[in-house]
Amino acid sequence: MITITKKYIFKVLVAGAGGVGKTTLLHRVVNGRFVEDTKITIGVEFFLLNMPVNSVECSLQLWDFGGQERFRFMLDSYVMGAKGALLLYDLTRMKTLDKLQEWVGICRRHDPNLPILFVGTKLDRVEDISVPDDYAREFMEPLGLFDHMKISSKTGENITGAFERIVKKILDLQGIH
Repeated sequence: MITITKKYIFKVLVAGAGGVGKTTLLHRVVNGRFVEDTKITIGVEFFLLNMPVNSVECSLQLWDFGGQERFRFMLDSYVMGAKGALLLYDLTRMKTLDKLQEWVGICRRHDPNLPILFVGTKLDRVEDISVPDDYAREFMEPLGLFDHMKISSKTGENITGAFERIVKKILDLQGIH
């Protein structure tokens, strides 16, 4: 007897200021390795990740948005059809919190209820962390972010957990169990 497993495909955006670690995070979760020297993302790059969550086969189309201001005009057309997003900021650079509202606006251009997970990066740089948890969490309610996590692409800490969390939220919103 052949068992057919239903597979779901979800488009997930990865957004945030330049240099927060979007591309590094995606290399870590997709390829399982830390890439220290990534080049600036111009526009958008794509990654694919197959991930079973709660016995559901999920295929994630991960859209890596270039963080530099000069590329933002290109992003509006790329958000259509997204089911979730990770909004990244750098735990070692307070300035990466400056444009969060703009990023949320871009991600939710076509879906005002798009679930967005708030993710602090570079957790391994303990001695350099300058963004307190309480301060970061103050952005969650006004921006409608559903949860907050801290990760390290270098050590791999919480990487899989972040993607599991966004996928579980998407599955829940889609009524898939």
